[in-house]
Amino acid sequence: MSLLPEGSSVLHADEHEDDGTAAEWESVRQGLEKTAVQGATELIATGEAEGGRKAEEAEIDKEETKPGTKTEQDEEQVEGADEAEKPGKIMEYLQNARQDNAEETSSSTFKGYKNIRHDSVEDDDYDTGMVLDGTVKSSSVQLSPSISDDAQSLHGSVTSSPANSAYGSRLSSLFHSPSPSLRPFDRRFQARLHASSPSPLPSTVFSSSPKRSSLADQPDDQNGSMDDNGAPWDVIRWTKLKKITSQLFSEVGRRNFGTPTCISISASIAIGTSKGIILVFDYLQNLKNVIGPGTKAVECGSITAIAISADHTTIAGGHSQGNIFTWELAKPNRPFLAIPPVASSVLESRKVDGHVEGVSVLHLGFLGTRHTALVSADGKGMAFSHLATRGFGAIVRIIKTTRILGRYPFDVPASGRPRRPSSVLAFSPLPLGNSVQATDSMGLVAILTPYLLVIISTTPVAQTQHKASRPREIANDKALSGCLAWFPAVKLKDNSLIENAQQRSSKPKLAYSWSNVLTILELSILDRDPSEDPNQPPTLQFKAKSRWECDEAIVAVQWISRQILGVLTLSQRLIILEEPALRMTETFDLMPKQIIHHRHFRYHLRPLIDNIDEEESFHPAIADAFYNSFKTYKGRIFLLCQYEVSVGALSNWADRLLAMMEVGDFIGAIRLATAYYVGEADKITVGLPEESHLRHPLVREKLLEMMAASLRYAFGRSVSSSRPEALGKDRLQELASACFLSCHCMNTLGFLFDEVFEHYESGHQEGIFLETLEPYILDRRIISIPPTVVKALTTYFTSLNQESRLEEMICHLDTLTMDIDQATTLCKKHNLYDALIYVWNRALGDYITPMIDLLSLLKPLSQNQKLPNGDSIHTVNALKIFPYLSYTLTGRIYPTGEPLSGSEAISAKAALYYFLFLGRTITWPRQSGTPFFTKSDSSPEESFPYLRLILHFDAPSFLSALNEAFEDPFLNGPADQISTEMKGEPTEEQMFARSVNRQYIITILQEVMNPNEFLPQDTIYLNMFIARNLPKYQQFILLTGSALNSVLVGLCNYPGSDIADDCQLSVEYLLSVYHPPDIDDMIELFTSAKFYRVLKSIFRVEKQYGKLFEAYLADEESPGTVFGCIEECLHPRSLVPDKQRDEVLRVIRKNSRKLVDIDVEKTAKYINQYAPELHDTIIDSIQDRSEDQFLYLRTVLEPHVEKEGGDLKGSILICKAPSLVELYVRLMCKYDPKNVPNFVERLQPGDLNLEEVLSAMEESGVVDATVCLMAREGRVRDAMNRLIKHLHSLEAALLGLLQLQTSKGNDDNVGEQITAKGGENELLESLKKYTRVGIWLCQGHVRTDGHIFKGKGKANKDALSNDELLWLDFIDTVVQIAKNCTLTIKSAVQTPGKVAHNGVLVPSTPSMPTAADQTNITILAIRKLVQDAFTALLSSTTTSPLHSANATATLIPSVSATNTSFLRILGGFLSRAALSSPSLAELRSVLAGIFDAYTYESQLLTLSNKLLDKDMFVKVSEAVALRRAGWRPLGQTCEVCGRRAWGPGAAGGIYAAWEKKRIADFNKEREKKKQIEVQRQEGQVTNRLGGEGAWGGNGKGKAPMPRSYASVAATTASLAPQQQRPLLEEGDTRQETGDLVVFRCRHVYHQVCLEKLQGNDVEERQGQAEGGMKMMVGPKKEGGIRGEGGGGRALRCVACDKSEQ
Repeated sequence: MSLLPEGSSVLHADEHEDDGTAAEWESVRQGLEKTAVQGATELIATGEAEGGRKAEEAEIDKEETKPGTKTEQDEEQVEGADEAEKPGKIMEYLQNARQDNAEETSSSTFKGYKNIRHDSVEDDDYDTGMVLDGTVKSSSVQLSPSISDDAQSLHGSVTSSPANSAYGSRLSSLFHSPSPSLRPFDRRFQARLHASSPSPLPSTVFSSSPKRSSLADQPDDQNGSMDDNGAPWDVIRWTKLKKITSQLFSEVGRRNFGTPTCISISASIAIGTSKGIILVFDYLQNLKNVIGPGTKAVECGSITAIAISADHTTIAGGHSQGNIFTWELAKPNRPFLAIPPVASSVLESRKVDGHVEGVSVLHLGFLGTRHTALVSADGKGMAFSHLATRGFGAIVRIIKTTRILGRYPFDVPASGRPRRPSSVLAFSPLPLGNSVQATDSMGLVAILTPYLLVIISTTPVAQTQHKASRPREIANDKALSGCLAWFPAVKLKDNSLIENAQQRSSKPKLAYSWSNVLTILELSILDRDPSEDPNQPPTLQFKAKSRWECDEAIVAVQWISRQILGVLTLSQRLIILEEPALRMTETFDLMPKQIIHHRHFRYHLRPLIDNIDEEESFHPAIADAFYNSFKTYKGRIFLLCQYEVSVGALSNWADRLLAMMEVGDFIGAIRLATAYYVGEADKITVGLPEESHLRHPLVREKLLEMMAASLRYAFGRSVSSSRPEALGKDRLQELASACFLSCHCMNTLGFLFDEVFEHYESGHQEGIFLETLEPYILDRRIISIPPTVVKALTTYFTSLNQESRLEEMICHLDTLTMDIDQATTLCKKHNLYDALIYVWNRALGDYITPMIDLLSLLKPLSQNQKLPNGDSIHTVNALKIFPYLSYTLTGRIYPTGEPLSGSEAISAKAALYYFLFLGRTITWPRQSGTPFFTKSDSSPEESFPYLRLILHFDAPSFLSALNEAFEDPFLNGPADQISTEMKGEPTEEQMFARSVNRQYIITILQEVMNPNEFLPQDTIYLNMFIARNLPKYQQFILLTGSALNSVLVGLCNYPGSDIADDCQLSVEYLLSVYHPPDIDDMIELFTSAKFYRVLKSIFRVEKQYGKLFEAYLADEESPGTVFGCIEECLHPRSLVPDKQRDEVLRVIRKNSRKLVDIDVEKTAKYINQYAPELHDTIIDSIQDRSEDQFLYLRTVLEPHVEKEGGDLKGSILICKAPSLVELYVRLMCKYDPKNVPNFVERLQPGDLNLEEVLSAMEESGVVDATVCLMAREGRVRDAMNRLIKHLHSLEAALLGLLQLQTSKGNDDNVGEQITAKGGENELLESLKKYTRVGIWLCQGHVRTDGHIFKGKGKANKDALSNDELLWLDFIDTVVQIAKNCTLTIKSAVQTPGKVAHNGVLVPSTPSMPTAADQTNITILAIRKLVQDAFTALLSSTTTSPLHSANATATLIPSVSATNTSFLRILGGFLSRAALSSPSLAELRSVLAGIFDAYTYESQLLTLSNKLLDKDMFVKVSEAVALRRAGWRPLGQTCEVCGRRAWGPGAAGGIYAAWEKKRIADFNKEREKKKQIEVQRQEGQVTNRLGGEGAWGGNGKGKAPMPRSYASVAATTASLAPQQQRPLLEEGDTRQETGDLVVFRCRHVYHQVCLEKLQGNDVEERQGQAEGGMKMMVGPKKEGGIRGEGGGGRALRCVACDKSEQ
């Protein structure tokens, strides 16, 4: 097969100008309609184009008729298909579709995907064509350029899944008559359907990708083979050049030519090798030339760059040794030009220019059309232009080389700074296009370095035309890379619609990138001033058009066409971009191809890795060079890989569609073609125009033929096949969805309902078609369907009992295209009254006939007649009359809700008002109809018969619909009933409607709905209707006072409580505009009706606040609002008079119990805030409800949110009503005893009568509160006695519980043991609690009864004071409790194997029984009480207590006095213990427990100190480490002198000075060690081992000498310390600049430079410098510089000072 047929990429969006013209694309369309098969464009130097076309046509026919092979994935797609069928079968149906289409039209643009001929050269093909083997053969027929569509790669994608359509009905629940409790006048009628607007096309339908299938074996030949890894519908289809690959990568080829290094593409394929040889192949893959063998070229290293001249006759090669040779392809035996490199010794003389010998030539190119003008660049950042003179041979030609960029290695910068490493990352001269430009003779060259983009014109002299620096958007984490590519100016086809008529060609563009940022630069030629010299070169303007950021570094970029870019990334990803938007359309992974790349730049740019350059750019790596292995030419992409040479071409839209059809994915092909049609898919990439009017004709016919072929294949309707249905229902559903979408987008509904529906109907699958049709109708995307489809639709959905769905669809169709007789007949037959009304209204404009039909359903229902089919469906349909009236009388279409036009709305409203309020029966239709009677018998009709019939059926619903109609301005008068759209004379209905208004309607309703004919259940709604509408339309409705009074009376006498709220609301409406004359009578009526909202309004207006409060109390619906009334009436700032205020208070006193019943806490809150004098009254009213009393008083005395400093109201109440406080304490002892101590603590002395509350507190067991109260009253002794008594009672209870447990032993069940243990824990907690109370009592009230005893004589010096006796009694009680409990436990436990040690039971066995564990816990808890008591005693008697400011000195004991007090208390305790203890062992046990407390406290303090010391040490160490870390300098140069101060490239012998400093430090330390050793031997050595110069130690000993210093000592032991040299002058770059200073702001200075700048005397430092370099840090602005040479002076950062100034 042929690899790259030239003609396969013809039709492309970039063939025309950017804005596009109709004339240009018309010529393209005409070219597409030609029936000749697409052929090759040009054969190089041959005339075989005709033969190539014939061969191509034969090959295409062969390929199309060849059946495909079915894969496993295809089998999954085709459900229920015959096993013998293959995906290739679809091509047979496609051929039949072509034949049918050819019979219908002779101008089809489809013609089997192979009838489009390329008869014009592509615009951007600015060179001659190319053919690989002279014939055009392809596995897929070609339609237009081989370019793809999707924005993402299709590899690994799957076929689209069937669309999930939900068939849930949109219809709401059935209508029912509204009950009175539903507030009929507050609701609006809603139809079952809703208005819908055409929805946009779903984006998901265009996202499906074709399923990747394994194709049959592709045709293969000796020239090329398709890539096995690619699917036929891939955007780029790769072909391996087999003949070239076999010659290059075979063992013989590698041995003879070497390995490939670079490639260049033009009219031939040139490949350079590692042996300095260039191989030239033609497009038949024949080796035409082997250039280099036998010449000097093979001795100059490998080929590193190749260039081909514009006329394809000369080729140039650059070598790794710096040589350049050019060769004429017609005479390849010897070079045409030889440009040798220049030796470094010759270059220093500056007589010649050229590449340095040994430096590779990385880039090469010809200038214009000349063979003797070249430009080149090398790896060290130098670029040259080479111009050879004319002559008679290569020998006599003189080559002039001019340097245009870069410096030689031996050049010294004038600034003295080291030169930045550089290289030429990318290089390209501007190629020639097919449009002559002024720039063709300028020799423009674009050069990209790591720092700059430079565009230079080389003719007549080298001159820089443009310069750009790296963009700031470059990511620092991306590898450093650079690449560029030109696209020249090309002719545009049609310039008739171009704004600038002189612009007949596109502008040249340059795509360049640094790292991950790609920029498009456009070149424009400015108009020349007439006064300028015409011989001067033109003025150029460069403008950056767009910029794109990639997620990784870009290593190569090439123009595939004028609007398509190919970008190769570092990970060998190929990205397709559309210009000018730079939108990524496709991406491919080329890593499996292993593209050849070289490390040309790593050596030269190595210093830039992981370093911050002057532009603060940072790159982790240097990318390899890919530019010599990635080339494009005429829309093809050539890749030079490790093991092959590949070429890829962009597939066009037709190629992709055909490939999908061939593998059987016709559904995906239809969806993809639809996406092409609407423009959702990529257009430029796949060769489609951007303009819709040009793109649609190209795709429409193909899409229709694909759908026709797919339908035939799906249903097996082929001429040569009689098989049954081939697809399953899921696939048929997908096909139907795809066809619907395509036909809707193309507006070809005729094809949909004729061709598509016919296939589904004949295949008995019309249900799938109709289900797919439903959402299109409901979304208003399809609004008209033919009668045959309507009939099928009705039959199908009624068979499924889905009439509601059918009705909904009919109501969304356009009635103008309906068969009215068919539609009405079907609707009546299936009871589709919504649809029937819609058809009558919209098709015929008849609004009365639907009313007659609906009233016909009401007649038997209102007369209680029996219906043949039951009354449920008739009731439902009859109820539709009310939403129909509501919609129509408010100007809306029923049932969709869309608004009617002005004239239609007026006609519809007039017809309905005429029908309802004419007052008699009518004949309808007028000409051919019969009168419509409401009665079945022959009795005479009453007035307004139709209105009466509706009111008798459902008066609330009718009045609700009429309530909506009252809002319409139609009833305002005749002025609003005339529309400018109305033409002709008004009808009878319209004339009658001019007399209808709101007053007329209400009058008729009052006459008709009289109490004699209608029940109160119906007339009440008329009263509500009048009461609500009168306030809204006062200017239109006028009623007498008696009528309004009767309305009020009727509303108060409502028939049921369920509508009481509606009636009350109506009364409120009416009273807003009507004031009854006898308000007192009405008040009684409102009271009996329980209209409390009305009463509140009346009493508030009348300022009867007492009755207002009573109304609030009586309102059971909102009882909580009564508290707002209290605030309104009793607020200090309210305007309520005192008399009315007293009346409100009287009502509150009278109803206080009811007020508490509503909310006791809110009652307490509001009464306490606005009427605190009523507290006693309210408390007395609820004497029998003690819990409510407690809640009330708690809200008053203990509010939840207290202000700072306590609640003010609560404090006032406590002062004024102590009886309430005493009652609250008594109640709290009953309901919340735990909170009593907290409340009592907040009381002041005298707030509470102890005698009143002590008994209640003791009964409730609140001893702690009792003790607190007695202590605050000064009765400390009595408080201690009560506490001791309670402690003994707890002791007795605990002893009894312990004895009980001991007596029962282990026989108790688990539940009883848990209960006993819970009681024991509770008693222990109580003992602990009251022990703390005793401690508080002793510590806080030790001097309330007396002071420390001052004896009158020596006889009383040992007597204890009252304070000491208080402590002694408490301590003695606690110890006695502990001793008794411990003895009880010890005596109770008699289990063998256990011994008691110091009162604690210890088991003798390794395993501790659970009972012993619990016993030990109990003993330890009791012992803890004793420890707490003695600890408190010790802290109280050994620390001087604090006293208030008015305390006298006599009351403050000294430390010795307090110690004496502790010893006296301890002595008294021991005396008592000796008297009460029968043996010394028991006393010893008690003393051991006492002193264990002190040991315990001491151990805790010691452990705490250790933890604190450790934490402090860690924090201090971290702070010191952070302080020593220092700061990283901001740059490497001194802020004053500008010289590099540190790092690579720093001048001045810094490293040598550093070595000298290390040697001097080592010698100094060695001498010091010797002195220490001598002193140690003489016995004079002290313990100071870690002196000032210790090796890295921590100051506490001798650290070992570091190995680095030891190595220096070994190599420099014989070197003596050198004398310091004086500093040189500032102009000498080799001077020793001394120490560095770094500030916190990270600016770095030479200390010498900084001191000079700040006025310090340099001479003072010259005698102190050490010659080495050390870096000192300081604060941000100033700080002392310490150390040798620092002088302790403060230095300031000059840069920061300047910025602040």
